Amino acid sequence: MISQGVRLLIIGGSDAGISAALRARELEPRSEVTVVVADGYPNFSICGLPFYLSGETPDWHSLAHRTTDEIIDQGIALRLNTFARAIDPERQVVGVVDQAGVSADLPYDRLIIGTGAEPAPPAIPGADLPGVFRLHTMDDSFALNEWMTQRQPASAVIVGAGYIGVEVADALTHRGVAVTLIQRGSGVLTTIEPELGQIVETELRRHGVSVVTNAAISAISQNDEQLAAITVGGERMAGDLILLATGVRPVTALATSAGVQLGETGAIRVNRAMETNLPDVYAAGDCVETWHSLLECPVYLPLGTTSHKQGRVAGENAVGGHRQFMGTFGTQVVKVFELAIARTGLLTAEARANGYDPLTIAVSAWDHKAYYPGAQRLDMRVTGDRVSGRLLGAQIVGHWRAEVAKRIDVFATALANRMSVDALSDLDLSYTPPLSSPWDPVQMAAQAWVSAWRAEQKK
Repeated sequence: MISQGVRLLIIGGSDAGISAALRARELEPRSEVTVVVADGYPNFSICGLPFYLSGETPDWHSLAHRTTDEIIDQGIALRLNTFARAIDPERQVVGVVDQAGVSADLPYDRLIIGTGAEPAPPAIPGADLPGVFRLHTMDDSFALNEWMTQRQPASAVIVGAGYIGVEVADALTHRGVAVTLIQRGSGVLTTIEPELGQIVETELRRHGVSVVTNAAISAISQNDEQLAAITVGGERMAGDLILLATGVRPVTALATSAGVQLGETGAIRVNRAMETNLPDVYAAGDCVETWHSLLECPVYLPLGTTSHKQGRVAGENAVGGHRQFMGTFGTQVVKVFELAIARTGLLTAEARANGYDPLTIAVSAWDHKAYYPGAQRLDMRVTGDRVSGRLLGAQIVGHWRAEVAKRIDVFATALANRMSVDALSDLDLSYTPPLSSPWDPVQMAAQAWVSAWRAEQKK
């Protein structure tokens, strides 16, 4: 039953917080919904920051999913540039302070914590030198863009070759900056199988990015205006600026000081209704653990898509609903120069570590009929369980116009329905020669997996 007149207070104005606010107002327009936002940019697409830096999206205002006025027009009160200092669950108030130093206690009937994540700073000397940047907030992007506009750097060093690292390597190259990309591990984008990561590395190098792997950074030094990242082995990699893209961690201090429990991952523990251990207190987004639908356990997997869904669930339940977050398979896609790289489900090593007997096969196929101009190759990996034949995961690398994202979505949908790999052949997928084949590449990959699996069984 939907509650009437609930005072809903939300801490955090990014994906989870605004999704929660909008859903609550949609279901119960009489609810008083207030969102406390630490900066002045509610509901902005942080995922779009690399494209603002590259100049492909020159107006940063366009990164707003909704403008401030549009949010307010939905009956949502925004307290911008306001910091939540403490939660008092007994009195059901949150102490806040605005940028002018004015404090207030905001009462609530229901509270949603959406404090997000923050960059996980490497514990290395020199990480706070001028010219060393991170990219996580709108203010981060403004600072970096202003620095680049004023200084016109010729070179940059990026530490970390995950999604942010490779996207910013693309963005800075687009602006004419020579980029060195440093990765601690043996390859870029460890979220895909190593062979596909090698394709991405080749694409980076093809566009002039210098990729250095198996290199851990021990310090950052400065000589005049030139910076240098120094590896454990003593190698110096110089650049006019350095970007640290070494991952994020959940922001939980406010929650834990109020008695909210954390899970084993270090993020806020919630159930699938997005409830914390405290009465009337929910949490959602990059600060919480996420239910993994295949592993059937909580993981820490901060993604914008997940934050939107979790926020919507929290907002609905905060006004009396009974929605459950259905979980994630870690479905992701990223564009790097001319490539799109996508994954869903488990990699081979992840499947094995979680008790499956995985078989992974490699398949290449044209994205559409080769006789129609512009056909592109798709490199795919499909992982299934040898015991049951169940689909466990897939990855695709191909030209960014080759419908990579939508094809990984087919695999993700199959995972959600607990399908076998063989059952993918039965899907009724669309076909026209400029866009696909009578058997879509997804189905070709599935059929190749089944053939390999049956061949193993005959041995």
